[in-house]
Amino acid sequence: MQKPNYIPLILLGVVAVLGVIPGFNGVPTQIVTEGIDTGDTAWMLVATALVLLMTPGLAYFYGGMVNNKNVISTMLQSFVAMGVISILWVVVGFSLAFGSSIGGFIGNPMDHFMFKGVLDGKPWSLASTIPLVVFAFFQLKFAVITPALVTGSMAERVNFRSYVLFMILFSLFVYAPLAHMTWHPEGILFKLGVLDFAGGTVVHMSAGWAALAGALYLKRRKSHMEASHFPPANIPFVLLGTGLLWFGWFGFNAGSAVGASPLAASAFATTNTAAAAAGLAWVLFDSAKGKKVSALGFCIGAVVGLVAITPAAGFVTIPSAIFIGVVGGIVSNYVAHLRSKSTLDDTLDVFPCHGVGGMVGMLMTGIFATKAVNSGVAVEGLAFGETGLFITHLIALVGVSAFAFIMSYALLKVTDLILPLRVSEEDEKEGLDISQHDEYLIEA
Repeated sequence: MQKPNYIPLILLGVVAVLGVIPGFNGVPTQIVTEGIDTGDTAWMLVATALVLLMTPGLAYFYGGMVNNKNVISTMLQSFVAMGVISILWVVVGFSLAFGSSIGGFIGNPMDHFMFKGVLDGKPWSLASTIPLVVFAFFQLKFAVITPALVTGSMAERVNFRSYVLFMILFSLFVYAPLAHMTWHPEGILFKLGVLDFAGGTVVHMSAGWAALAGALYLKRRKSHMEASHFPPANIPFVLLGTGLLWFGWFGFNAGSAVGASPLAASAFATTNTAAAAAGLAWVLFDSAKGKKVSALGFCIGAVVGLVAITPAAGFVTIPSAIFIGVVGGIVSNYVAHLRSKSTLDDTLDVFPCHGVGGMVGMLMTGIFATKAVNSGVAVEGLAFGETGLFITHLIALVGVSAFAFIMSYALLKVTDLILPLRVSEEDEKEGLDISQHDEYLIEA
């Protein structure tokens, strides 16, 4: 039995009490209905639910790939994000991401503290036909899955309580600033002209670089150093997780049109196309190297395609999505191969898949974005004879990468000083399901 710790419960109790105190209880003075479109609202409620489904999908995707002593712990790391980040977002996260801009880097934490004014607030300026609360909860689901993505790089060796603390710090000091800089009209990247339709920069690059930082900071698992091979616990789990992710990603990307519109339909189509192309590219690249076509390979490739198309989904044509998926699948496959030959212990190849996939998508957006698909594109991509957007994306790629990696590494260090990040060698050998949660997987 571990040592009792009352602090987290006390903090949750404080938030709960705060939520019923006048001035913090979110009671609306009026509910804005003018300009609200019921069709757009209905679609965005569905899209929000679809994006939430991606996190359980990720749990199955990751859970199926670890060894059978760490399935429950790995899956719980995704599920607990739905609890922790949901509360954090209501308290201050949404305000930090979408509150009035402070220098183009972060939102004012007091603008929507405890969701002040969200229920009765005017719609978000770039989503004017849906209630602000719908926009806020749509964005919440992005905030939930981002730290969950990071866990794949630290699987089988991270202390659960330490991970929860890191997740909170990451959300406040990495995710929220990047969301503000990229998606707020006064954000520094938004004003620079960076295009990120649904989170290639904000979600996947930030998670990928944080994953790399985590793998480097936690160092190698003992099994990795001994070159012990433990097969994935459950390939059908990976297949199920991929299906849930692919399905939910339609909300992720098509929902980012923030309305039931032709743009949403276009993003829906590019999403499916890129996933299909990348899944095929991954297994065919394996086959060209003499490997057998595998279920695991197709699943990983399809997810990489979804990652790569995310920043570009609402800016590029459907045929372009084939190219983006193929390039993303091959590049990530090659980087994953290089990683496997190195001493870097990124357990589930989060950086090669999400970090590299996100960067490929960001560059591809700079090449193929066109105002013919989205009239909001001010400067077209390199393929249409303009260089400005591509250069902007190159600069932003370097800046975002440095910010996400350095901040994440620093936050890992802070977390480790408060709660040791890595479990003991004995706990690692026993498996995190038992050592962290007193639960275990019963195999048929």
